[in-house]
Amino acid sequence: MKITIEERVLHFKQPAGTSRGVYTERRIWLLHMTEDGRTGVGECAPLPQLSCDDRADYIDLLRRFCDEVERTGEIPYEALRDYPSMLFGLETALRSLQFSHLSPLTSHLLFDTPFSRGEEGIPINGLVWMGSFDEMSRRIEQKLEQGFRCVKLKIGAIDFDAELELVKQIRSRFGRNDVELRVDANGAFSYEEALYKLELLSQYALHSIEQPIKARQWAWMSELCRESPLPIALDEELIGVNDPDQKRQMLNIIRPRYIILKPSLHGGMAGCREWIDIARSMQIGTWITSALESNIGLNAIAQFAAEVYGPHIKMPQGLGTGQLFTDNIEMPLEIRGDKLWMV
Repeated sequence: MKITIEERVLHFKQPAGTSRGVYTERRIWLLHMTEDGRTGVGECAPLPQLSCDDRADYIDLLRRFCDEVERTGEIPYEALRDYPSMLFGLETALRSLQFSHLSPLTSHLLFDTPFSRGEEGIPINGLVWMGSFDEMSRRIEQKLEQGFRCVKLKIGAIDFDAELELVKQIRSRFGRNDVELRVDANGAFSYEEALYKLELLSQYALHSIEQPIKARQWAWMSELCRESPLPIALDEELIGVNDPDQKRQMLNIIRPRYIILKPSLHGGMAGCREWIDIARSMQIGTWITSALESNIGLNAIAQFAAEVYGPHIKMPQGLGTGQLFTDNIEMPLEIRGDKLWMV
């Protein structure tokens, strides 16, 4: 087995705004795994200043892990617990290699599911990035026109009253049975103001809010989850919590309604399976989303979601990021209405 590493920089079609800043480009590393004339590919895509394995020596450490996999033919899962984006890339490349024995045209396959066979689509949410009031309003209209029945709004960058007005406008036109609304604050609220803002948002029948306050404030987040009239979902809170006992402890303390899983951030596929199993034991809901990967990563995440949730997925997943880049990598993925399909 041989693994080569290819660095790429992807460019956003339009700036992607979050409460942490604006992305205009995205650096990723592709792992090309070859053996006996067959090839598999995986993607390592840490998010700057967010991933727990975003570090100055990333490429050197990734090379050392690749060398170990070359020698042994196996992924050192325990050693990679604290390096989720590297683990995800290696998991994807190995599964891709294993499926490539069928034919060179099947290296994009990772699991055998109705989704991967093109028989079922996965419902997804339409993602509306932060921007000015007019920009966000226009983007919402576009998502609704495209047929999305679940829309997720990134909030926390413009004036909160303006964001509240956007939510109000949507609800004045579309009831909760017509459009499901999710909002993602990316930790933008202070603890002191969070409950008041959650109460205001709850007037508009939202499905949930992601990460209202910054991570690593378990006591405050636990209190918000108890007191909030709006269901809270954890996202950034999960980053860096890689030990199974610590995962269980955190969820037991905070008791969120949902957790949102990104394999590149939350332990690769293996770590996300742990999160799902622990959450299910506590009656905590989950869904899976991408983290601005290329179509290589998106393909893997979508197939993983289809595998862990089984056929006939009902809850919209966060997999609508395949059209973000001007120079994305071709994959047989297609959005039709509000579903992602393998074609």
